[in-house]
Amino acid sequence: MQNLQYFLIPFMDWRIMGLLWAGVFAGIWVGAIPGLSGTMAVSLLISFTFSWEINDALALMCGVFVGAVYGGAITAILLNIPGAPAAIATGMDGYPLAQKGEAGRAIGLCTTVSLFGGLVGIAALATAAPIIAKFALWFSPRDFFLLAGMGVLLIGSIGGGDPIKGILSGVVGILISMVGMDPSTGELRYTFGSLNLMAGISFVTAMIGLFGVSEALTQFRDSGAKSPKQNLTRIVPDWVTFKKYLPTGLRSSLLGVFIGALPGTGGDVAALLAYDQAKRMTQNPETPFGQGAYEGIVAPESANKGAIGGAFIPMLTLGVPGDAITAIIIGALFIHGLKPGPMLMLETPHLFWMIVSMLLISNVALFILGLLSVRPFAKIIEIPKSVIMPIIIILSVIGTYAIQNSVVDIFYMIGFGVLGYFMRLYGYATGPMVLGLILGPMLDANYRRTMQMAENQIGAFVAGFFTSPLSLFLTLSIVFMLFSQTKTYRRWRGID
Repeated sequence: MQNLQYFLIPFMDWRIMGLLWAGVFAGIWVGAIPGLSGTMAVSLLISFTFSWEINDALALMCGVFVGAVYGGAITAILLNIPGAPAAIATGMDGYPLAQKGEAGRAIGLCTTVSLFGGLVGIAALATAAPIIAKFALWFSPRDFFLLAGMGVLLIGSIGGGDPIKGILSGVVGILISMVGMDPSTGELRYTFGSLNLMAGISFVTAMIGLFGVSEALTQFRDSGAKSPKQNLTRIVPDWVTFKKYLPTGLRSSLLGVFIGALPGTGGDVAALLAYDQAKRMTQNPETPFGQGAYEGIVAPESANKGAIGGAFIPMLTLGVPGDAITAIIIGALFIHGLKPGPMLMLETPHLFWMIVSMLLISNVALFILGLLSVRPFAKIIEIPKSVIMPIIIILSVIGTYAIQNSVVDIFYMIGFGVLGYFMRLYGYATGPMVLGLILGPMLDANYRRTMQMAENQIGAFVAGFFTSPLSLFLTLSIVFMLFSQTKTYRRWRGID
């Protein structure tokens, strides 16, 4: 009964309610602008809310967190320019739908499944937080290495078109992610004596160039093409449509919760795995994946929203952040004299239930604000390319500079933009390269840790994959993924 009272506090406090709605609204727009991420926004809020009450500060941060994850999908669908890495997979099918004049329906479906995925994540946080957190602790560096390896194998299938080109693009992304200082030894790698490369190349800078600038260059080349007229008669999916995609949404949401609860992963990896899962389990989609399949929106968007609730689980129960934003929120809690971890739920149970309530309100606010914004957002794609593309380039420059206040990053972004243009010209997908940049550090760091645990013995390194049930399961999953791409398996399943 007392927990229910704590849960209802945000509903009865108009100030907290207002901050949640304001945070969601601001987060949507921050997430939609390439380069301006939710992580950046929440980190700025720490200094801004330093003197506030902890409840007010958490309300604004939770609202921005939820809104920013959703906002990244808007530009991914409308302009093929993901506002955040978690929306890369969404743009693979969302943008083709917008090109067919169905941007309104695509964003409406995205908004609806975002609410569903968020509710699944909140339910998991409220009911199974300690259990999921303990299970997440079973993951060793070897298991994170296998998880990253699984993600690398998905790159080829997600790239669309020729899988060899997709894998090659992803491998180049992994190699670029190695530039800079070695995280284990401090040695410089692939810097060629340049001081500017010592800090490495931000994957967000690369993403803005490969998606934003390359898209602008492509549109300038095809400037004579007429912008598609959008059909805005059906925005909210009806019950029949929602029921049709419910199994995909539920599977992806649960996967998002699980991946979000793993320290250092978050919605980026969750969306990637969910998209591939949907692609493999949907036998006969109405539209092929990569050409406007609605499953391609449902899976990543429900997964990255489920990952929000999942990321709060280890943060609140163990004091271990699930992703970058929850790491910042941990810092905010420490600043306000609180200690996230096992004692948090015992010493301040009201805080746990208030966060659950804040996330619930934020998701409802997201659903309402998202649906109200569908028509204005959908009109963006009808703006003449000669007007919208220069604006995109300007926003790309501003967003890139804002990452590290570095002019050098702007030149990197332009270089990646030109590279992305020629990649598109010759049929190489740009998404796998960004995903390689994201997965590269995770693969590298956990490979090093695993080798250290094996005392640099290759035999012990390989044997470790079969010594624990979790490692064995992940190893067999990778073997199955490789086998599923063979002609024998496809013939057996009747796919070919």
